[in-house]
Amino acid sequence: MTLDELREFCLTFPGATEGIKWEDHICFMVGEKMFCVTGAHGGASFKVTPNEFDEMITRDGISPTAYMARNKWVSVVAFNKLKQKEWEYYIHQSYDLIAAKLPKKLLASFVNQ
Repeated sequence: MTLDELREFCLTFPGATEGIKWEDHICFMVGEKMFCVTGAHGGASFKVTPNEFDEMITRDGISPTAYMARNKWVSVVAFNKLKQKEWEYYIHQSYDLIAAKLPKKLLASFVNQ
């Protein structure tokens, strides 16, 4: 996975947008809620399930995301720390976890686009 591949993949989800936060972090959002954060330095942060969180933070190159660990976000330090299929699975899941918390009317507006 590369930054360009990650960007392309994240923007395939209904209602997904891209923005810059904290000067140099590329954020992928749905309904103004982040589901993936990355930067030119490589790697990314995203939300996982509670069970996956405990398992993932034991893996080399993966740690709890600063200020977001309580919400079960992990940081992967480099794109080569996960396989392509893993990136796709976790990013898609993160999108789903975040989108599920959006108001139903807002979520429906993305599906009907």
